[in-house]
Amino acid sequence: SADAADAADAADAADAADAADAADAADAADAADAADLESAETDAEIVAAEETPSTAGDQDYDGDGVLEGSEEGRKPALLAEPRDGKADNLKEIKGIGPKLEAACNDIGVYHFDQIAAWSDDEVAWVNANLIGFKGRVTRDKWVDQAKVLATGGETEFSKRVDSGKVY
Repeated sequence: SADAADAADAADAADAADAADAADAADAADAADAADLESAETDAEIVAAEETPSTAGDQDYDGDGVLEGSEEGRKPALLAEPRDGKADNLKEIKGIGPKLEAACNDIGVYHFDQIAAWSDDEVAWVNANLIGFKGRVTRDKWVDQAKVLATGGETEFSKRVDSGKVY
């Protein structure tokens, strides 16, 4: 029975070695996926931030010394519907998620070139009139991003949106 005990000990040792190898393999797989997981967490944080309405009170987003209100700035050119019945994917602008895209569409903003053309006064009006999202245009630099996207360019964020890694 000493042989049986030795055989059992050998089997236990082999099982322990197999378990350690499996754990090491799992750790290696986890380490290999770390960059992807970090990116996914970053994207998830971006999505959460984009979908969180602004809770800040009125502020002076355009730096003119006047707190923003619904009469702030100048109303930009808005559309009743998207040109040719097809809106741009405004979610390609970092800072615009599905809810904010719907809010933009509700006020008549459907295209990158609309946003790209906004003056400081028009940015102030949009900042003041996006209910629940005041100040987002300036804070997230929509105009700069829209200028790139309106000319057919891409941003790192728009590439992630297009590849399905965000939303």
